[in-house]
Amino acid sequence: MNIKASILTLGCRVNQYESDYIMQELSKNGVTICPFGEKCDIYIINTCSVTAESDRKSRQFIRKCAKNNPNAVIIVTGCFSQINSEKAMEIDGVDLVIGNNQKSKIASYALDLLANKSTPVCDFDIYNGKFDTMKVGAPLTRTRAFIKIEDGCDSKCAYCIIPYARGSVRSNPKENVINEVEGVVSEGCYEVVLTGIETAAYGKDFKDSTTLADLLCEVDKIDGLKRIRLGSLDPFNIDKSFVDNIKVLQKVMPHFHISMQSGCTKTLNAMRRRYNIDTAKERLDYLKESFPDLMLSADIIVGFPNETDEDFEKTYEFLMNQRFLHLHIFPYSKREGTPAAKMANQVPEEIKKSRLHRLEEMQKKIKCELLTEFLNKHSEVEVLFESFDGEYIVGHTPNFIEVKVKSDRPRGREFLKVNLLSTDGEYLYAKI
Repeated sequence: MNIKASILTLGCRVNQYESDYIMQELSKNGVTICPFGEKCDIYIINTCSVTAESDRKSRQFIRKCAKNNPNAVIIVTGCFSQINSEKAMEIDGVDLVIGNNQKSKIASYALDLLANKSTPVCDFDIYNGKFDTMKVGAPLTRTRAFIKIEDGCDSKCAYCIIPYARGSVRSNPKENVINEVEGVVSEGCYEVVLTGIETAAYGKDFKDSTTLADLLCEVDKIDGLKRIRLGSLDPFNIDKSFVDNIKVLQKVMPHFHISMQSGCTKTLNAMRRRYNIDTAKERLDYLKESFPDLMLSADIIVGFPNETDEDFEKTYEFLMNQRFLHLHIFPYSKREGTPAAKMANQVPEEIKKSRLHRLEEMQKKIKCELLTEFLNKHSEVEVLFESFDGEYIVGHTPNFIEVKVKSDRPRGREFLKVNLLSTDGEYLYAKI
């Protein structure tokens, strides 16, 4: 019997990593992995719950699977199932609901259910202090590999449900991370992204005081590895000691994604973030001093409860001065179960949209300026190429600028020196 399975992944890079592991384990057991939407014997929906809209999409896709094949085994996992396990189980067609603490067992559970074996008993204890160990090989469809080094978050920000979906910080032992990175490098994947729910909190739960900087120092020594990138970092954790420890490493790339959220101290305090604008500016400035050609990207929430026009203007000014390469801008979305959902002075949707569009227009201009400045400064750069659209191969510079080169064939996973030619404000164009 040719068993077919399909996995839909919603949400973050950690979910993507965990889905890669589930697909890998199913494939080892002879299961054919199909694109989502095809008729399959097994459907696994790895859900997100960061917003109410994420919950809605999760329910929608679960029902779609049941419609595609009413006889299929349907397993729901991820943050929606962790927080709303009873609601998930009530959806017609769902056979099993698994939280975020047992994803490593999903492949075996799915095959047992397909063979009409008894349904496993699942607990949802994400506060047991155990890291759900997985090891993923080099992804066949991507140039860079995500390596999950940490799970959980202790920050309890006012707008965020994720600590209740992922539990407390749990770190993957250093030797496991090194072993996994060595594995993907041996399979031809030369760039890794060390990621987690609260990446910079890595090691917080260890008794030996191991930190993210300690881990990076060890990973940097791995033969054959060319580039190390990190998941999003909280400005609170990017102190001088951390930066001094990693700026001397050869493989840590000069690009960091910052979980900034706002450029206004009053709003950051309301969000229960652990830093103010003066601290954030000081730490980002030191990063820029420490890494030549550094580029930064950031997450920003507009329209948080009680954000006034004056508060927004402070965020606008901060972002304009900091000059991020990319901004991921989100209108605040009320999430039941969080303190922010009960706050007074919720901002009207039309004001959120207006603020979002203003930041988008500013960011478009800044990105164009940054690319032009980089082009004027550099004539040659090394690019790791990743994809091919039929006309161009596309890759990234060390500081995560996207580069396009005309080509008649794919050149995935290749490092190539290119001569920079021009920019359209979105990409740099070059020739080999």
